[in-house]
Amino acid sequence: MQGAPAAREEHDAAMMRLALAQAEAAIAVGEVPVGAVLVDADGNVLGAGYNRTIIDHDPTAHAEVVALRAAARRLGNYRLPGLSLYVTLEPCVMCMGAMLHARLARVCYGAADPKTGACGSVLDIGAVGQLNHQTTFHGGVLAEPCGDLLRGFFRARRRKEIQT
Repeated sequence: MQGAPAAREEHDAAMMRLALAQAEAAIAVGEVPVGAVLVDADGNVLGAGYNRTIIDHDPTAHAEVVALRAAARRLGNYRLPGLSLYVTLEPCVMCMGAMLHARLARVCYGAADPKTGACGSVLDIGAVGQLNHQTTFHGGVLAEPCGDLLRGFFRARRRKEIQT
């Protein structure tokens, strides 16, 4: 989306709210609440997903990968140039690799991940100039609600573990 910074911020927030809805769906099935949506320049959602690693028995089924797979199937191509991915948590190295291979134009994330984040928190994959594709990264979009959802989920999980 082109335009004034305020319009870009509102668009980013609207798309992140869609990703947050995906994250909330993850809670309903017992997954860590991370959600992602993949959109074109007009804001049309082409792929969406939430963490499915537990229910699919698949260590690669992170929200970002689920959304990438959905968009690739829909478009009939593994390359997704011009698309933007919105994800509630800073991507890990695996997801960053998939996003770079897909040739995404932009990645926006909500909460930083101080344990596995690969957009600057632990590693900064996007800063590696030798990579054959460069993607724009923007963090902190609705960071507080994204982080609150994760903190609340893990707080509830710890309480259950203590009570049993």
